[in-house]
Parts: sequence; C-alpha cells; structure tokens
Amino acid sequence: MAPAEYVPGGRIPLLQGDIAIDGKLDEAAWDGALVQEVAYDIQPGDNTPAPVRTIVRLGYTADALYVAFHALDEKPGEILAHLRDRDAAFSDDWVGVFLDTFDDQRRGYELIVNPLGVQGDLIRDEANSENQEDASWDGLWSSAGQLTAEGYDVEMRIPFSTLRFRGGPQDQRWGISLFRNWPRDKRHQLTSHKSPRDSNCFPCTWAKYEGMAGVEQGRNLEIVPTLTVGQTQSRDAAGTAWRSDDTSIEPGLDVSWAPSPAMTLNATLNPDFSQVETDQLQLNFNDSFALFFPEKRPFFLEGADYFNSQFDVLYTRQIADPDFGLRTTGRTGSGAYGAIVARDATTLVLVPGVLGSDFVQLDQKADVAVGRYRYDLSKHTSVGVIGTFREGDDYANNVAGVDARWQDGAHTATAQILRSESEYPAEIVDAYSGELGADATPSGTAWRAEYVFSNRNWNFDTWHIDIDPGFRADLGFMGQVGYDKSLVGGGYTWYRDDRPINRIDWYADFDITDRFDGQLLEREFESSLKFRGPMQSTFSLHGMTRKRYWEGTLFDEHYVDINGEFRPTGNVLLGAYANVGTMIDLLAVETGRRELVELWGNASIGRGLSLNWDILHQRMRRDGGTAFEATVLNAGGSWQFDPRQRLRLTLQGSEVQRDPSLYAEVVNETARDWATQLVYSYKVNPRTAVYAGASYGAFMDDDHPDLFGNTRSVFLKITYGWQP
Repeated sequence: MAPAEYVPGGRIPLLQGDIAIDGKLDEAAWDGALVQEVAYDIQPGDNTPAPVRTIVRLGYTADALYVAFHALDEKPGEILAHLRDRDAAFSDDWVGVFLDTFDDQRRGYELIVNPLGVQGDLIRDEANSENQEDASWDGLWSSAGQLTAEGYDVEMRIPFSTLRFRGGPQDQRWGISLFRNWPRDKRHQLTSHKSPRDSNCFPCTWAKYEGMAGVEQGRNLEIVPTLTVGQTQSRDAAGTAWRSDDTSIEPGLDVSWAPSPAMTLNATLNPDFSQVETDQLQLNFNDSFALFFPEKRPFFLEGADYFNSQFDVLYTRQIADPDFGLRTTGRTGSGAYGAIVARDATTLVLVPGVLGSDFVQLDQKADVAVGRYRYDLSKHTSVGVIGTFREGDDYANNVAGVDARWQDGAHTATAQILRSESEYPAEIVDAYSGELGADATPSGTAWRAEYVFSNRNWNFDTWHIDIDPGFRADLGFMGQVGYDKSLVGGGYTWYRDDRPINRIDWYADFDITDRFDGQLLEREFESSLKFRGPMQSTFSLHGMTRKRYWEGTLFDEHYVDINGEFRPTGNVLLGAYANVGTMIDLLAVETGRRELVELWGNASIGRGLSLNWDILHQRMRRDGGTAFEATVLNAGGSWQFDPRQRLRLTLQGSEVQRDPSLYAEVVNETARDWATQLVYSYKVNPRTAVYAGASYGAFMDDDHPDLFGNTRSVFLKITYGWQP
C-alpha cells in the first residue's frame, strides 16, 4: 500500500443549532460549517478544473456528521434525477462523501445522494478485493435533495453509530473525499482533491480532516424482528389440481451491537433469509461449472469485506438454512478481524472437479465456523490468516491458510496458501468421477502468487495458481481443483484528452493450464482493444485462440467478439455483445460454429418509471445442421412512487432447442420455461420495511409438450428496526 501524502483538508467544526434534513440549506447552523469545493476533474480530466462548481459544507454534532452540497450547473435542465430504489441511482447526477475513518487507506465508506435525495452506499476495500466497491452494505443515515434554478442541493446526516472509527477523547483524523458525478457526453468524476492517473490507491489521495474530538457512537444497539408469511402451490401437469404446501410463518430476530466504535457484534435467531427479489436468470448451458449467484441476505452482507481473501474460500450462500448465527467484525490499531459461527439446518456442498462442478445437498445439520484476521506490518505490507470449518454427522471440511500483500507505488505483489482436510459420506464420494476418482478423505493444498505493475500508461501482470486434486473449500466458491495455471499479460493506455475518443486501452495475455498429472487442459492467447468516447460510450474488440481439453481430446477453439454500450440520451442506455467462432459443443464432444448475441439496456420514463431488458441468444451449427439454439430473457420494470414506495415487475424466461439427430445420447428437443414476479415494497429505511409479492412460473419439455403453469406463490415480509 502506497503511503498517503498528507493533503490538508481542514478542521471540521462543532455546529451550533439544529438542522432539518430537508434539502434546503437555510439553517443558520450551516454558517459555522467548514466550506470546501469540489474543484478537480479526475476522469476523464487529468486533475483539470471542474467544469461545474460544487460548494460543500461540513460540520458535526455530538452524535452525527453533517454534510451539505450546493451543486451548481449552467444547464440545470440537463441534470439527471430519478426516483429509484436504494443503490440504483448511480447513473444519475449525484454527490457523495467518502470516509476513511481509520485513516489507513484500507477500507472506506462511500455515501452518495442524487438530486432527489435517493441514497446509495458502498464499502471500498483496498486491502483484499479486486472488485473494490461493494454496494451490499446498507447504513442508517438521512438525506434529502431538491432541484433548484441553479442546479441542486443535498443535505446528509450520518450518525456516528453508523460508522466504525477509533474511539477516545482525542481529535479524529479522517481521510475524506468530496465527490460529484456529472454525467453528460462523458461521465465526469469530480473531487475535492487531486488524484494522479498513475495512482493505484484512490484513498491515499484523500485529504485529511481533523476535529470531532471525543465523539461517540452512543448505545448503538439495534434489534430487528422479522416476520415472513408465504404460501406456495405446484402441480405436475396442465389441468391437474394445484397442490398447496403448508403456509409458512417464520418469525426471526437480528440483533446488532457495537460495544466500541471499532467493533460490531451480530446475532440472529431463525434468520429471515428469504429472497425478496429473484436472482438474475442464468442458463447453465454448454458450460460444465456451477453457476454463481450473489449473496443478498442481510445477516451476511454487513461487514462481508472483512472476510475477503485472494481465494474465494467463503461464499456465504453455502450456509443455506441456518437456525442461528453469530458474527463479530472489527478493527484494531494495526489490522482487522472477523468471525462467524452458525448452525446450518442443511449442508450444501459445491463438488469441484478438473473440468466441471455441481452442487450436492446433504440432509443433515452442520456446525459452521469462519475466522479471518489481517495484520498491517506497514503502510506497504499486510499479512493475514483465514480458516473455514464445517462439521456434520459423517461429514467434515476444514480449510486454513495464510496470505500476504505488498504494494509500493506501481508495484503490487500478493500470495496465499491454503490447506484442506475433508471427510465425506457416500453421497459426496459417489458424486466424484473421472480424473479425480472417489475419495472419502481428500486433502490437499492450494496456492497462488501474483505480481502487478501499473503506472499512468503501462500495466503488466503475471500469476500462477496451483490447486491439488484433493483440495476442497466447501464453504467457498472454488469449483475447479486438480490443476495449475500460469498467466502473463500486459497492456497500454492512450489518453486523448478533449478528443471524441478520449481513451484507448490495449491488453493481451497468454496462459497455460495443466491437469495435476501434466495433461494440457488449455493453452490460450487473447487480446483486446477498448475505446471510450462520446455519449458515455465504451466499445471493445476482442479475440481469442486456444487449445482446450475435453473428454480425452484436445480441440482448437477461437472466436472474435465485439462489445459496446452508449447513452443516446441521459435516460436511455443501449448495449450489445456479439461473439462468433469455433467452440466445443460439450454434450456432443465436437466443435462447431457458435454464434452468440446479447442485447441489453434500460430506459427511464419520467421521474419514477424505469424499464430494463437483457436478451441473450446463442446457436451452434455443426455437421450440416443446427445442433442447438438457446435464448435467455431477463426483463422488467419498476415504478418508484416516492423514495420509500416501489412496485417492481420481473419477467424471466429461457428456451433451448436441440436437434436429437446430432447427439449420440438422448436429449430433449425442446425445453422452455418462464416466470414472473410482482413485488410491492415500502421502506422506511434498510431495516424497517414491508414487502408483499406474488410469483408464477411455467415450463415445458418433450414429456410436457404444452407450456403450463406449474408453480405459484404469494408472500408477505415485515421487518422493523428498533434502536432502544
């Protein structure tokens, strides 16, 4: 981690008087605030003067930080402002405050507000994660905004109980970035501080603000009871009677307490882990590996970044149906820690292989424990340990390992090594076949090392991964074992400031993957060019050629693809992807000409109505015919009546058609399904809300030639956040 330059921001004063969070900057208390300005354009500009003016005021009271933005615009009619659900307004105009409350450039809060007061909040993880921003965290804070003749104004109140920081009577010193998103022909990112293009640590550039001596979090106890009621019906054939499952009535309780500003304890009993809104539909088609779906359950989302490591050894959706859970996360003066214990009513196992993976569920309870600790040796170097442990009646999987990270300027090096020991019942042993064989007590090691160089124009990366065939991380998402892989790649960036195509990125890499016994699995070369231009457009050209091993044979695969999206207006996004080339039809173990097209986009109508769509179609031609065609649709819309109320409609469907004459084994000629879900929500805040919804699903295949509804359900979910 590069050391942060000391950039003075100012001293945050104690405000005198009351402030109502209504988006109107008319209270006398603001006169005593620290005044700052968002003065720099850091993208696409290179620390050039901001094209619009933004005046910011900061102050605090005994229990909260207050921030006000006065965002001016010479063309206020072009401001993008929509009523949206939380974390769904990032394409609008917005302003935000980013907080590094420990001033260690490791982890930060990002709190943003659009001109209508819609909130978004994220956690920035600089220490572990490649995907540095995580929108799953939801803090409790207040905001309001209003459009004006000059632009828009925003007020924010951030309770100290929402944040984690060093306690004590002394002055706080926080790294703070004041930010404005100004999306026009290009998306301008404006900040209160300079941020060089060659910086690999954005929080290292944030200015240092002092003050707020002796502030405390208060009692910081939150109790959230939940009640979920649902009814599901199903049937096996059209025209038959619907079968009703028992009405599900599930009470639950979540408790959160921060005994100190740097520590949080969470407990849950019979937790509500219902999915209020459906996952994005994915079709596991012509792909041998299990599908990944993001975590959506509240108990696991807060503080999830504390458990990140270079290998995906914790995928909390593997804790499928816990009866209870306990968790602690926190910071010390030189590191961070997290721990989870839970009792799972079922045991979900991701069974990995060399060339594929799938899930197996055991009908038994399991005890789960997870621990993670990271120690910062210096501003440049950190080391960590992680362990995941799960045990059932005749089942056990234990993983432990160490990792390290070093960053200095343009150079970053990371490494991790893990060891696993497992014991499996017959259901899991029988699921293994092929190269790995069956083993009731597999064990093994996984390790990886990576070096990355990145400056203003050049980037270079090289890494190696080696995972033994006996390695298992059943609480993680590691679907491939028994291989080693090496990669070397690099690229160059051209900055073309003030030109229509303002940035061009070129990248290429070469990698080799071998099976544990030396068999070549893949040898691949790929290269891409990416352009950024007018109407917030991105366009890329990409090509790949490789040798790929499948079912005892090495095949030649190669394809080219194009990918692009743009905004013809501020309210419409259009995107397209096309891929064509020679690929393997995995089921037939033959190559053919595969064509894939995907179209996606979204449109805003008025302030509150939005539509979205994503259509993917692929086709495989070989041996004089069309072996398969597959289509997946994800579409829908939402109507946000006001910042609290929303009605959301989701439509999902898929269709797969195969030519049975082109397959040696029996296949369905046609398989089709579709589903719809309607959900109304009223959210006072992320903890207090009411959801009511209904869903309906239908399918057909060769045994059921007519499409018919086979599932339907209704549900009601109520949560209440109480802070005594």
